[in-house]
Amino acid sequence: MDSIDLEVLKTSAAWIASGRRCELITVIKTWGSSPRPIGATLAICEDGTVIGSVSGGCIEDDLIARVRNEGISRTIPEIVSYGITADEAHRFGLPCGGTIELSIEPLSERSRIAELLERLERHELVQRRLDLHSGEVELSKAAPGAQLQVSEQAMVTIHGPRWRLLIIGAGQLSRLLAQIALAMDYSVIVCDPREEYRAGWHVDGVQLVHEMPDDVVIDMKLDRRSAVVALTHDPKLDDLALMEALKSDAFYVGAIGSRLNNSKRRERLLEFDLTPEQLARLHGPIGLYIGSKTPSEIAISILAEMTAIKNGVPTEMIVPHAAAPTKPGDAACIVEIGAI
Repeated sequence: MDSIDLEVLKTSAAWIASGRRCELITVIKTWGSSPRPIGATLAICEDGTVIGSVSGGCIEDDLIARVRNEGISRTIPEIVSYGITADEAHRFGLPCGGTIELSIEPLSERSRIAELLERLERHELVQRRLDLHSGEVELSKAAPGAQLQVSEQAMVTIHGPRWRLLIIGAGQLSRLLAQIALAMDYSVIVCDPREEYRAGWHVDGVQLVHEMPDDVVIDMKLDRRSAVVALTHDPKLDDLALMEALKSDAFYVGAIGSRLNNSKRRERLLEFDLTPEQLARLHGPIGLYIGSKTPSEIAISILAEMTAIKNGVPTEMIVPHAAAPTKPGDAACIVEIGAI
């Protein structure tokens, strides 16, 4: 789930635990252009404090004003619509003809938000069924590919697990990549069996492991919410891990290096038990072409490409380093400077 929506749940749980009245607002349907997608959430506290977003600001202002003027009095969920008329669309800043439908759910201990968060921490994919007539909540395991559903009786939302990122190699670039990924709410693991590289490497909130990378890839059971980035430039560490990752359901597998080094890597991987289709999933040279020079810029470039792939941006709209222009006779690597 998106980091902002996870933060909404965490903040809601804290408000409930402290005995404060609050509501959870979820986008359940849109017509025309919409600033926020279906499933986006916002929580509002009895004092008008909000976390999250359902419209980018305009509808939030109306929700805050209503809470400050009328308080939170709902005892059961309610479905409301904004932007039905042209005047309302203009008032709430929706695009021309835009309409958004929201569920507004009063929260309490029976909302089971804390239990939901516990299951998300265990990397579970959870289905939350909200009875729209009683407010009762049921949590169960969700099927892969399940989506938000709303009927006259209930609303079913899908939550978690967090996106995961495995970084192979402990160094300056991996430190910067891990820090930015954490801010994007990835669960980050850095793997490096080389003691001299692990010594002194530390980022709060990141798990540092010393097993061989291919063993870690297998143990992680990579799914569609997982990404693998190889940064060591050492075939003994990168190649077997990349081979296992390319066989998995990971949405992104990438390796740093020059065009020449990546070409040699692909030749080596074809000698392993990989099909051409699996090898075609490998991103390398890694990252979007943004003219990156410094380790920080390279980290941003890598995460930009990961984000584009994660969000389903069409391939023809993505310009990776592999397709970046080079000067005639320039055989050097665009991202080789990432070998830090």
